[in-house]
Amino acid sequence: MENYFEPMMQDDDLRAISSIGLAHMGDAVFEVLVRTWLCAHGKATGKGLHRATVEIVCAESQATRAEKILPDLTPEELATYKRGRNAQVHSIPPHASRAQYASATALEALFGWLYLRGEKARINELFCKMMEE
Repeated sequence: MENYFEPMMQDDDLRAISSIGLAHMGDAVFEVLVRTWLCAHGKATGKGLHRATVEIVCAESQATRAEKILPDLTPEELATYKRGRNAQVHSIPPHASRAQYASATALEALFGWLYLRGEKARINELFCKMMEE
């Protein structure tokens, strides 16, 4: 791969990445989307911007938002989500339940997988649905 800013990995290469690796990538993708959304909607400024970001990217919020998109996932996306949900994590934040953390990890793995496939439009579609009030 030569363009790390706009990756387009093949399925065989993606299968070689662990679910934790996909979630690691997806965590960054999700946070960038949230920060962009907050800035674009004028939701917060200064310290409030950081607090608002943390409030949305925390496991509890991600788990709740993930529920909104589950019915819309393709079979392949759902399989990736489940792969992330079943990841073996060894530490869970004290403010999240094991189920919430598993759902958040699953969402991040899905976003990481879609990003590495180069499916930015699909990520945006799912993200917009998640952010609907």
